[in-house]
Amino acid sequence: MVADWSVRRLTADDWQRYRAMRLAMLLDEPAAYGSSFAREVAYDEQRWRGLFGQAIFLAEARDGLPLGAATLLRLDPADVPEIVAMWVAGHARGRGIADALVEAAVTEAADGGATEVRLHVMLDNPRAVAFYERAGFAFDGAHGDAPRCDRMSRDLPSIG
Repeated sequence: MVADWSVRRLTADDWQRYRAMRLAMLLDEPAAYGSSFAREVAYDEQRWRGLFGQAIFLAEARDGLPLGAATLLRLDPADVPEIVAMWVAGHARGRGIADALVEAAVTEAADGGATEVRLHVMLDNPRAVAFYERAGFAFDGAHGDAPRCDRMSRDLPSIG
């Protein structure tokens, strides 16, 4: 069966699409992203465009409806890249979209020379924990800044 959606890396010219997706994320799961709808709805175009120094991936239906997003955060080339702001719309879950977003981020990290990718997951979200474990991530003993938030990591194959 052919998927009726695709994943692509956004550019700064996609800032309005990403803004709409990000605000939907914050409304859907307000405690999950370390920010708030009220704060980010006030961001101007320059602020939104400035986010595209990182790799932001969008899953969207053929008709352009946004279905999910994930960001690969790597502030410095020496840093281990981290998947952040992962979200799939409730009506789109269970269709492989989360898998495709994670694999897009992992591929981007590997192409950039990374040997590991990390993420943080809320322990009170067993569905997310199980998903990340199926995607090859494992708890590595580090804790996040928020209570009940732990870090998971996935080793990447060496190239060359």
